[in-house]
Order: sequence, then structure tokens, then C-alpha cells
Amino acid sequence: MDATTPYALTAAAAEAPTAVAAPDLPDRPAVVELRLSAYKAHRGVVFPIGPLTVFAGPSGSGKSSALEAYAALSRLAGGAPLDEVFPDPSACVPERARPDAERRRGFRIGCTVDGPLGEVRLDLAVQAEPELRVVGERLTGGGQILLSTALRDPGRRTVQAAWHTAGAVPVTRAPLPDDLLGTALLPLRVAGKTPGQRLVLAAAEQALVALRSVFACDPRPERMRAPVPVGEGRLRGDCGNLAEVLRRTRSECAIRHGVLVEACRAGCSGPVADLTAELLDDGMVRAVLDRGERGATPIGRLGDGELRHLALALVLLTGPGVLEMDHVAEVLPARQAMTVLADGFDRCLDLRQARELLALAARMGERGHVRLVGAVRDGALAAYAGGLEGVSVVDLGM
Repeated sequence: MDATTPYALTAAAAEAPTAVAAPDLPDRPAVVELRLSAYKAHRGVVFPIGPLTVFAGPSGSGKSSALEAYAALSRLAGGAPLDEVFPDPSACVPERARPDAERRRGFRIGCTVDGPLGEVRLDLAVQAEPELRVVGERLTGGGQILLSTALRDPGRRTVQAAWHTAGAVPVTRAPLPDDLLGTALLPLRVAGKTPGQRLVLAAAEQALVALRSVFACDPRPERMRAPVPVGEGRLRGDCGNLAEVLRRTRSECAIRHGVLVEACRAGCSGPVADLTAELLDDGMVRAVLDRGERGATPIGRLGDGELRHLALALVLLTGPGVLEMDHVAEVLPARQAMTVLADGFDRCLDLRQARELLALAARMGERGHVRLVGAVRDGALAAYAGGLEGVSVVDLGM
């Protein structure tokens, strides 16, 4: 079957000794590599992912599909079923992929996560036609295959899973659902009684923490202009409730709000003395720029680029408690690094605004709490990003 070769756990790998020592101060788990073995326009490609990664290239070069694959892995790690993550699975199959004798076609994606255990690899094979299902998954860490699943009986909605045990029985086998990521189910299935089982759990946690700590962001200016009702104060991916979130963040952290005002000053035309949120008589809230002696300007009057600049700056200066994302409550914040996925990062922005945001992202990334993976079209911006320390530029136009 094209693009969906099942994975198998070998006896030699299952019986290999385990000797993984976690350092006293473990690194925050982070995705360092995205693999698109067969996904949309990509075949056999490996993209390095750093603290600040910029995908550059013209329209149709595959920037968006790379970020889509990253976001898909994140949602699967959070427990979302395949049909929610891939509503149009046939569109994910490489265009020239040929079906096998049973008319099956699929795609393959994966990633590498660095952290306390060193590098942990997760690879996933998905059948898109004639029905959507997982047909193979492999989790590798410490030089061993720790989890392997394969579709054995097409008539059943399960895959046969085998995970490393290293006890009286070297491998534990059990069926798992074929519409969920097996790695995300391991904490519920593995007892953790043997060193091998504990290694499996540690590797799964490392992969899941890195993938779940993702916020996919695409600010939509048309949804940010009107007043919004007061809610729980968590910023949505389209940033449509920006005013409500500003009302919260302004009162919670004066220092970060001051940095946000500086970023707003750099990205907006005219003077900016402050950024406030007004509660209106009807219970709605709107965001307002304080122009000092020139009065106030509701953000609804700002240009699209100014609004996107403001929204992206707010995202980079906040965290999982403020953003509407899967919060990894089981792991201490000090062991997590949030990754912002921003497709069309420079959309509506002029070069000055985009440069200011990249510089802000680089400053926030130095602390290790925030990582950015963005897609840009402007070649000049990509060249500027390449000159920043610690920035990785993936040029898909070459």
C-alpha cells in the first residue's frame, strides 16, 4: 500500500538493555524535526525546527501544508480522533500516489522531540482511502522501538500494538483503536512497573508534552474590530476576542502589558501611550489605543496590518493560561515550552512590522518558554530572519 507501510517491533529491539539517565535539570521537550514522508506535495522531506523557525517560499511551495502537519500531530497528541483532525483525508495524500490492489491510499507524517531522554521519534502512517484509519505508528527512544502498531485485520477497527516491557515478558501486546494516536493512550495502558515500561512512559510523555504545547494562530482582523462579550479571557486562534483578553492581561501583569504597549507602538502608526479595554454600557468590551493628547482610538479603526501585529505580539507575550490551547496540567510549567504556529505570519504586515515581531519572538525565545514556527512569503523578511541569531529559515522556493 502506498505511503502506509506497517511498523513491526523486532525481538532484538524489544530485548535491548535500557540505560537512560535523566539530567538533574531536564530540558523542556521540544519538536526539533518535522518529517513529511508522504504528505500533500511533500515526499521524503525532513525539516529542522528550532526555537524560531521560518518557512519561506512562494505560494504553492508547501509552507502551509508543513504547518498543517505539525498542527495535526499536536491535535492527535491531545486525544483528538482522526476524522476531526483530517476532515478531508484524501487531500492529504500525495497527488500522484497510486492505490494498492485493495484501492488503499494514505500518507505518512512524523516528528522528533528532544528533551530529557534525548531524541524521541514519532512516526505515523494513515490510510485515507477507502476509509480513514491509522495503519501504523512507531515511537522510538533510547535507541529502541518503544511502541509499534500495525493493521493486522482490516475487518476490525483496531490496530495491533506492542510496547516495550523488558520484564518477564519483553513485549506487551494489545489492540488499540485505529482512530486515535496510540502514543497518547500509553499513559492509560502502561503500568510503569518495569524499567522498560517506565522508559516507554517517559518517552511518550516527552513527545506528548512537546506536541500538546502548541497554539495555532491566524489573527483575523475582521473578527477583532467589533466589541465582544466578557468571557473567560482565553485568546482564540483567530484572536477575535482580543479586547476581552486585553482587559484581563492588563490587570494581571503590568510588566508584560508595558512590553505589549511598546510592541504596539512599534507596529501602529501615530502615537501610542497605552492600550486599554473599555467595558461598555451593554456589557460588551472593546479595546482602545490611548493616543495621549490626541485622545483615544478604538482598535476597530486600525488597519489590518496593525491589528495582526497587535494580536501576534499579545500571543508571543502570554502563555497557555491565557491562550485557548491544550494546557498540559500534568507537567510543571518550567518543563514546558509553548510553540506558536503562525501560518501566513507576514500576511497584511509591512516589512517593518514583520521585523519587529520576529525580533520580539527572538527575545522571548531566548528564555526558552516560547518557540515560533511561522510561514512567510516576503523574501526580504526571510533574509532578515536568517540574519537573526538562533533563527532557522526553511526555504521551500529553492
